[in-house]
Amino acid sequence: MPLGLYIAVPFCRTKCTYCNFASDVFSRAVFENYVSRLCAEIRQARATAQNMGGMFESTADSVYLGGGTPTLLDVAQLQRIFVTIRQNFELTQDPEITVECAPGTLSEAVVAGLAECGVNRVSLGVQSFIDQEAASVGRLHKREVVLNEIARVRAAGISNINVDLIAGLPHQTRESWSQSLDELIATGVPHASVYMLEVDNDSRLGRELIAGGQRYHAHFVPDEDLTADMYEVACQLLNQAGIQQYEISNFARVGFESRHNLKYWTRRPYLGLGVDAHSMLLTAAESRAAVRFSNSDALEKYVAGAAPERTLVTRDQALQESFFLGLRMNRGVDPAEMANQFGEAAMNDYSAAIDELTGNDLLECDGSFIRLTSRGRLLSNEVFEKFISVETHSVDLLRAT
Repeated sequence: MPLGLYIAVPFCRTKCTYCNFASDVFSRAVFENYVSRLCAEIRQARATAQNMGGMFESTADSVYLGGGTPTLLDVAQLQRIFVTIRQNFELTQDPEITVECAPGTLSEAVVAGLAECGVNRVSLGVQSFIDQEAASVGRLHKREVVLNEIARVRAAGISNINVDLIAGLPHQTRESWSQSLDELIATGVPHASVYMLEVDNDSRLGRELIAGGQRYHAHFVPDEDLTADMYEVACQLLNQAGIQQYEISNFARVGFESRHNLKYWTRRPYLGLGVDAHSMLLTAAESRAAVRFSNSDALEKYVAGAAPERTLVTRDQALQESFFLGLRMNRGVDPAEMANQFGEAAMNDYSAAIDELTGNDLLECDGSFIRLTSRGRLLSNEVFEKFISVETHSVDLLRAT
């Protein structure tokens, strides 16, 4: 089964106020040491997988450079990463190769460099097409920059483009949100990711919201009900435009679903490389279904060669993951297929939870599948909690793009 490769580049021009990822603003002098360490880790991937107890697969059908902003690296540094990947992994004939980009970092040289590296998918962290809203959370781009860079990427032959939007940004209204959605649809991009702003106490904006303060435009953040309404408007307008929802936060035209992110939701093996990168590999042992391991989220520790932390995944835990990851997708999960994989007895343990959630209009049966209702997607965390036992390890779901 081919791997998905995730390559973390934790460098940003500025730290967005809502962000709680292991990324930050660093001197460019740090970049070269990081790239050298990253390339060394790629070369050591087989040995790392074996040391962690996972089955290593040298073939990969998706590569995803995320961050941070990978396009802050020099073109030569990006080329080194891709050359090292190809020297140590066999890419399938038609791999999906994605790079996350912050608008304003895509010079002609960078776009040409991405195309030369074989990149065929670009994900733009736009968040809002309204300049005031983007600026309020630390984004440095303007609407016109986004539109120009989409055109530049297409001119380079990269037509598979994703645009991220966030519902619930400071100063956002129903009207301005509709404007952003209309702009996105008008660009003709084949993929969109729509997230609801999360109040996370590990971010500057989240801490200010929790404290009831006014820094970072916190007093202009829409309330949860309005944010939920805007998310539902996005679902309606994007679906009507032919950009169909296929996962809680992701929408695509037919054939443009993110192959890489589907690996996370379907529990297919992936290997993460770089700061705070997470991996999930299958194991040969019958007593456990998989092994997960992750790198340090501290740049200094990672560059110094800190070993990954490992978590073994039992069959019971794998079943729980199959529920709450599979239910993220619009198609849902097939209980018969899961019973075949994990056993009827294991599935019976969740029949009461399924009945309760169905009765509360959070789950629905559609043929042989169980899936979230529209209300269930808004309250998805409450649904997922029903399938996670207290002793279960925490799983990093990774931000889906």
